[in-house]
Amino acid sequence: MIEIAVPEFNQQGGTLIIPGHGRLASESDVVEYRDMVTIIRDRVQLMINEGMSFEEILAAQPSLEYDGIYGHDSGEWTTRMFLEAVYEELR
Repeated sequence: MIEIAVPEFNQQGGTLIIPGHGRLASESDVVEYRDMVTIIRDRVQLMINEGMSFEEILAAQPSLEYDGIYGHDSGEWTTRMFLEAVYEELR
């Protein structure tokens, strides 16, 4: 998606991306989200490699600086559920 999107500064406001859920996004929004997921994945992997349990990883708050933008304590998809999915995938 990043490869086919036109950045805002190149052409008439850039490409608007319509996600399945949430607000309209720009190319830079998609890049930021990709980077966030990659950083959190790498942090969780490091903690798994150090032998930490899921509860220890959760207590370490590997997503803390992104929680204000992407995190949720309730609803269909919570921060805990996201971190648990990352943990299970990497274990």
